[in-house]
Amino acid sequence: MFCLMETKGEQIGFRLSASLKRELQDVAVREGRTLSQVCEMFVAGGLEMYRREGAKYIQRLLGRQKKESSE
Repeated sequence: MFCLMETKGEQIGFRLSASLKRELQDVAVREGRTLSQVCEMFVAGGLEMYRREGAKYIQRLLGRQKKESSE
């Protein structure tokens, strides 16, 4: 997968849990990237997987999320 990072593109806003934001910030620090760059890469990677697998990809993620929240 190749991801070309554009500078100062469109903006999107959404809410995250504090723990997820901390994890993303930790990844950014370890990788020497900005939080924005890391988020864009993860979104692009997830979209690529969705293109390959379609709805099965989302269903698998939702199933995993549901399982983790019930533990």
